[in-house]
Amino acid sequence: MAPLTTTLLDVTHQETHPLIRLALSIWAAVSVGIRLWMPLMLFIASLNCRWSKPVRRDLGVVLGLAMLSGCGQDVADARLTEYQEQLAAALDQSVPTPRAPDNIGAFPEPDRRLFAIPETREGMLDMFALRGCHIANLVAGRNNQLGRVAPPSQRWLYELALWRRLSGCWNTEVPEQLSADDRERLTRLTRTKTQQLPRVSWNALFDSSEWVGSFSRASSPLPPQELAAVEAQLGALAYLRDATLHQFDRSWTPDSATLEGHLKTLQERPFSAELLRTLMLAERRLVEASRLLESALAERICPADATLVPPPDWLERLETASRRWLTAIDRLFAVHVDPPPAITDYRRRWLSQEAAGAPFPAFQAAREHHTALRTTLDHRCS
Repeated sequence: MAPLTTTLLDVTHQETHPLIRLALSIWAAVSVGIRLWMPLMLFIASLNCRWSKPVRRDLGVVLGLAMLSGCGQDVADARLTEYQEQLAAALDQSVPTPRAPDNIGAFPEPDRRLFAIPETREGMLDMFALRGCHIANLVAGRNNQLGRVAPPSQRWLYELALWRRLSGCWNTEVPEQLSADDRERLTRLTRTKTQQLPRVSWNALFDSSEWVGSFSRASSPLPPQELAAVEAQLGALAYLRDATLHQFDRSWTPDSATLEGHLKTLQERPFSAELLRTLMLAERRLVEASRLLESALAERICPADATLVPPPDWLERLETASRRWLTAIDRLFAVHVDPPPAITDYRRRWLSQEAAGAPFPAFQAAREHHTALRTTLDHRCS
């Protein structure tokens, strides 16, 4: 499925109505405050009947973006801003003006995230000489029309099957029956495919639309009640890790339907992006809420009630789900080859559990600081 950013490029052409372009600009700038500009979108929609078909088409896309951006963000943000409002009222402080968190960074482009793997070319007579290794049908399937357009996961299954037949051929009487040149060819092919397979499995994952889509910037924060979606996503990651870990294990049997089923689970939602954006939203709102506590402490203000309203309880579930997901990603990386530099940089910036600027540690730091401020205020005012 085409990424949402492609659709955006399609609708922002020169013929797009000026009001549509204005609405797009507002969406890009203040997506976190979608409640504020939805009335504008409804007003534009009321004029829809007087506009041409291309403008109505563009309007439909913009409204679609509005709905996509607003669902999770409205629910999560509403609970966080409600907490801010309750905290401000209890501490006799002004309600903070919410600032929109940044989006996550763009996932590296294919030429920066994939390994270049040269094609292996052999003549038909050479392949015929190795017919005892039973690779002819595999090669023919890879070279036919369907094989050439197969998704990355199926290309990995092909390479895995080819390696198993080449390497397994050495355990038969076939090599002894080959000429010296053909035996050398079998040696070379086996060595080449053995060396390439780890990079092929990397490309199978990082060239798949399902995995790339998990980091889509065309996403929104998770509604708190959907944090449980991590369970199905973790199952998919566990299988992908096991498949990579056991690709050289002949006792492990790959299953195409199972593999595609787990990839389909990843495709159902951009979970990595949703989780990261939820962390960034929560971190921003906690920082804003902490300023209320800092002001109250500086002004020696105690809450009107003996006990402050607690922070949203789903923040604990967010931290747990995020730790589990990022740990699963770490475990997946651990069984792969060393990644290209662009992926290393992306991982450090967005997926790290230690780097201070990454979303998860930043959220943890904001939450711990907020808790410490609440404790200090409680001790002072008790």
